[in-house]
Amino acid sequence: MGRRDCRRNILLGEKRGLCVGKTKCGKGTKTMVLTDGRGLPLAAEIASASPHEQALIEPLLEQRLLPKKPRRLLYDLAADNDELRTRLARRRIELVCPHRKNRKKPSTQDGRKLRRYRRRWKIERSISWLQNFRRIVTRYEYHANLFHGFVQLACLMVVMRRF
Repeated sequence: MGRRDCRRNILLGEKRGLCVGKTKCGKGTKTMVLTDGRGLPLAAEIASASPHEQALIEPLLEQRLLPKKPRRLLYDLAADNDELRTRLARRRIELVCPHRKNRKKPSTQDGRKLRRYRRRWKIERSISWLQNFRRIVTRYEYHANLFHGFVQLACLMVVMRRF
């Protein structure tokens, strides 16, 4: 059984809507946002809260609006995975994230590349811009495609406010 897209796959009898997964605090939906260097959203994707974020990075890259692919991808410690690095390197995308402290294999980045990680505050700022919309913070919609539409509308409003 392959991966399923929770927005387009409708299962009867599933409670509390689609794209809702278990977390430590209950149930929830992840919102992944791809931004440019200034923090403007380029793509937004929603998924169940159950899968790990590493599995959601590549589908998010496919949802981008611009045909030009990013050269670098800044991410937090959750993306420290050699398999993900090699898959992104095949696409000619450099993954910039710090290594975990309990890493067994030798490090693949030096300190010069991690200087770019200091700019991650711009990404966190764009996520906080999206958190200004009450409908994004608390999911009121049962249908996942409606919630995804509201997330994209919030991204559009953020972009329009910046210009």
